[in-house]
Amino acid sequence: MLYQPPSIETTSSRKPAPSSESWKSFEVSPGDPDTRLLVLCDHATNLMPPEYGKLGLDDVQLNRHIAYDIGALGIAREIGRRLRATVVSSRFSRLLIDPNRGEDDPTLIMRISDGAVVPGNTHVDEAEMERRIAAFFRPYHAAVAAEIDAMLARGQIPVIFSMHSFTNVWRGVPRKWHAAVLWDKDPRLPIPTLKQLRERTGFEIGDNEPYSGFLRNDTIFRHATLRGLPNVLVEVRQDLIREEAGQLEWAAILADSLAAILADPAHAEPLSRLEYYESRSDEEADRVMERVEKGDVETASGEE
Repeated sequence: MLYQPPSIETTSSRKPAPSSESWKSFEVSPGDPDTRLLVLCDHATNLMPPEYGKLGLDDVQLNRHIAYDIGALGIAREIGRRLRATVVSSRFSRLLIDPNRGEDDPTLIMRISDGAVVPGNTHVDEAEMERRIAAFFRPYHAAVAAEIDAMLARGQIPVIFSMHSFTNVWRGVPRKWHAAVLWDKDPRLPIPTLKQLRERTGFEIGDNEPYSGFLRNDTIFRHATLRGLPNVLVEVRQDLIREEAGQLEWAAILADSLAAILADPAHAEPLSRLEYYESRSDEEADRVMERVEKGDVETASGEE
């Protein structure tokens, strides 16, 4: 059975209710130590620690794409099962704090997301921001770093695969892409992934569309780009993976694609060494700050 989001009402009313100090902000599903693929899922769930309730939102809003990446965790877990890979996933909603941002990113805690005002975030001060960073954000990233460090200690070069999903309609405009491959300047894994997905599916696969794959201090930048590790971020359109059947279908496509790439000698050697690339994230940071200065934080954030 793949992941289905819990009822927020049920989740927040469990007794006894743990505080954020005892709330585990990540989950690690261990794989085979001989497998060097590491699967990440930043926006895995819409769970909220009990003391935050629903951040003032109703269940309808918390089951939308603004709260988590619908279908992504189910795919990530199934890829992990098929390829015997370790999976690290978050256990808090991106509305609480977005783990796929830098700590200094102005969109780290969103006050408005796709038209929805988030009451529990409207008056977040520096102390509350630091509390969320310390309780949820940093432990998640520490877990990712620990898995990478363990692989490197075993003499492996980790291959980082980050699983996300995107809404099929953004601001009233339907998206044509079935899936997307997001990347910065390291082509080792994204280029063959694009080729595999297009050949296997015949679908519309975006190349850094509907948005770009370079954001300074996001998860991939922090754990892969800065460390010279091969990486790719894949997004699948949410209407295709809302149900378990779609998640299984896409997990099979992605797992088969990754397996073929890792087994191909032409790719295996480049993927087995550290390579450091410059980043296009400075350009993206300038774009975000320009929009923030204009007061358009929501557009600056996108919904990656």
